[in-house]
Amino acid sequence: MIFLEVGNLDGIFLLIFGIMFGPPILLTVIGLFTYPRSKEGAKVLFILALVYLVVGLGICGSMMA
Repeated sequence: MIFLEVGNLDGIFLLIFGIMFGPPILLTVIGLFTYPRSKEGAKVLFILALVYLVVGLGICGSMMA
């Protein structure tokens, strides 16, 4: 059986890292900016960011391991 050698996988690692941490950081920043106006809306964004982070760490973390 011939094993296929792959080259540099830095791009895929950065893509998975961006998918894992990008949206939660963005949702947190939006939540921080909207907190003075709408506290309930900001809390929803914080909860969504936390859920996305937990799911992203579980799925993307298992792909990187």
